Amino acid sequence: MAVLPVPVRDVAVRYWYVGACGPFALFDADFEPPGPDGGSEFLNLVPGRLLAPEYADALWAGVQKGLGGTAAAVLLTHGRHHELDSSERAFRDAGVMAGRAALVRAGLLAPEEGPPERFVRVG
Repeated sequence: MAVLPVPVRDVAVRYWYVGACGPFALFDADFEPPGPDGGSEFLNLVPGRLLAPEYADALWAGVQKGLGGTAAAVLLTHGRHHELDSSERAFRDAGVMAGRAALVRAGLLAPEEGPPERFVRVG
C-alpha cells in the first residue's frame, strides 16, 4: 500500500451549484502521512450541529475512494451541510475530490487527473 509522503494542508472543498438546487457539501481538511501503524485514519473536529454525522461518514468514504488505496491521516477541521441540498452522495463525491486533490499536491497524481478547480482549493 502506498502512503501519503508529505502533509497536504488546507484542502477546501466547496461543492455546490449556484442558482439552482443541487448538491451541497462544504468542508476543509488536512492530510498527513499515516501514523506508525501505516493505516488510514479520520478525525472529525466539526460539531454535529454543523455537519451531520452521516455526512461526515460519507465524506470519509469518498476520501478513501479518492485516495485510491494510499494511506493517510485526515483531519476534518471545518464543515457545513445544507438542510435541503446536502446528501450523503454530495459529501461522498466531494470527499473523492478532496482525496484526489491531496494526491495531486503530494505529487502522486498528475494535475489533469485531479478534481475540477472550481470546487477544490489547496493551500
